[in-house]
Amino acid sequence: MGTKAGATQVGSLSQVVTVTKYNFLNYFRARRFYVMLAVILLISVLLTALVGYYRPVAFLGLPGTPASQAVLGFYGAAWGGTGGFLSFSSLVVILSAAFFGGDAISGEFQNRTGYFLVPNPIRRSAIYVGKWFAALVASTIILVVFAVIVMGNGLFYFPGAVPWEFEQSLLFAWVYLVAALSLTFAFSSLFKSSSISILMSVILLLFVFGVVDDVSMFVAGIEPWYSITYGAGIISSILVSPYPQHEVTESLGAAFGRSRTSANPHFVISTYTASVPEGLEILVAYFAVTAALGLWLFVKKEFTS
Repeated sequence: MGTKAGATQVGSLSQVVTVTKYNFLNYFRARRFYVMLAVILLISVLLTALVGYYRPVAFLGLPGTPASQAVLGFYGAAWGGTGGFLSFSSLVVILSAAFFGGDAISGEFQNRTGYFLVPNPIRRSAIYVGKWFAALVASTIILVVFAVIVMGNGLFYFPGAVPWEFEQSLLFAWVYLVAALSLTFAFSSLFKSSSISILMSVILLLFVFGVVDDVSMFVAGIEPWYSITYGAGIISSILVSPYPQHEVTESLGAAFGRSRTSANPHFVISTYTASVPEGLEILVAYFAVTAALGLWLFVKKEFTS
């Protein structure tokens, strides 16, 4: 019995490795990897050219700003998006997750390739996990390429050591990539149309979760601990010194220049910032739940016309 169980385990692992290998190579054969790489390089070139030509204060700081603050501000603007907009690193994560994972499973149904793959003596779980690892490797390479370009720009303007906050932010961005990729795979398992699964993933990660965050904080006054993009906020927050407070509450009267005492005490706005442990917990939870859900959907779904 022990030998049979061991053989089954080794067989499943070898199946995962095989699926990972051929799906990763397929990204190159279909030129998908090169297209995504070209998009990231275009973003990087535009960012590099704009910063070099206009030398914006948001990136390079005001004259006389201490070097330690200026360099952190550069990485905050070029990588973390601390100005309040969608960060470049988050955009790279979302595009990579949607591009490599959005149709990884749904494509098997839409193109009917699954009709030939599933009847073979290979576990469905091995197919799912192998495809996920292939997408993760390809997405990680894209993320690292962008990080290297940002770091090269940073060293050009601020020669010396790269701040440790950027290293942590890169790690957090990778964790966000793992969670986002699992989410896109879950949608890919849910829908049989590649376009719908990709569109749903992009819309949710780019717009819907951001709106949920704002409505939760500014309208309902509650912390959006259930949002993946709220957890991913640690990518930007770690590049701010000192680290932002967890909760900042301000009267709207004070925000518009009136004294706090004259403002309605019930009319306040609250801004929340996830701490590093909380952000990581949210991202890990999204990974665990959506990975299990996506795998379950793929295993249970029938290949019917």
